[in-house]
Order: sequence, then C-alpha cells, then structure tokens
Amino acid sequence: MARYTGPTTKIARKFGEAIFGPDRSFEKRKFPPGQHGPSKRRKQKSDYATQLTEKQKAKYTYGVLERQFRNLFEAASRKSGVTGEILLQYLEARLDNTVYRLGISPTRRGARQLVSHKHILVNGVLSNIPSYRLKPGDVISVRNKSRHLELINNNIGGKANVRKWTWLEWNPERLEGTFMEYPSREAIPENINEQLIVELYSK
Repeated sequence: MARYTGPTTKIARKFGEAIFGPDRSFEKRKFPPGQHGPSKRRKQKSDYATQLTEKQKAKYTYGVLERQFRNLFEAASRKSGVTGEILLQYLEARLDNTVYRLGISPTRRGARQLVSHKHILVNGVLSNIPSYRLKPGDVISVRNKSRHLELINNNIGGKANVRKWTWLEWNPERLEGTFMEYPSREAIPENINEQLIVELYSK
C-alpha cells in the first residue's frame, strides 16, 4: 500500500508549518530546507507554484497520494456545492483521519497503521482500508481484541481526545465514535487554501 514514508520535518519546513503535528526539530529550524539556510533569497513564486504548493500541502497533511487526491477532487467537482469545501470534507471523512480526530491515535500516520493492522471496526465490521470514506451515521470502534493495547489506551486516556469535534461524537465507555455529519469549512482547522487547489485543477 503506497504512502509517503520519508522525513516529516523536512516536509514541514518546506511548507513552513508543522503539518504532521508537534515537532521539536521543526520548531528549531522553521526555515525551508537547503544548503544555503535561511539567508538565501528566494524568488517570488508564480501563481502556478503557489497553487501547486497548496495542493502538495493538502496531500501531505492528509497522507494522500496524487491519484487518490485527484479522484477525490473529481468526485467533489461532480457534487453540487463549493468544490473546495467538499474536497476537504471528503478528506476529513477518510477512516484514518477520523481515527486520528477521535484521539485513538495522536497522528494520522499512526491512525493509518491502526486501520491497516485491523484494529478498527466500522459499523461492527472489520475495515483495514485507511482511505474508506465514512458516511454520516457510521460508527467507528476499537476491535475487542485490540482494546488492551497500551498505545490505544494511553492515547484515549491522555490529552489526545480532549478536544471535541462538532461533527464527531465519542463514547469513552464503549471506545467508539460516530461520524455525525460532514464538517463545515469553518470547523476544519487545517490551514489550507482550497480555492488555490480548485484553480490548479481547473486549468
């Protein structure tokens, strides 16, 4: 199953944001990577370069490769409404992202691994497809055999699940969450200018 497995700090420095979560190395060196360091003057980006950078940032943030991302965009463009907002909603509705949002894993990479290793159920059925797109009303839970795992218990019992998302509902006793609805753009915290992505694909 293809996915990006390279250094995360280098990518975060490229975009100037800790898109993979808290990163001490990034905090020490927030300037872009390169042998000349922060003193190297960089030319002003073209419109295309700005749009491409925004698309790349969204892909790395959600852990999606190019073909998957384009397919999501095409699906969003066929649906009535604001294409950019629908695209972000589809990304948020991915199973691995929802496992991360529920606090079962502290990172999207970790959430993807939990799903791939068959620790997560969707509506009571085992699902090992991280890209599975949830629908409103779907219930995500931890498999009974996996509830003793120290990693999962530490995340759920710690600070990872303190913040509550308006489109998700969490039941700590049953270790399950419900995908209530697609989130509004205002509720999605990611710093992504989706309009630039729409402009890029519309060329």
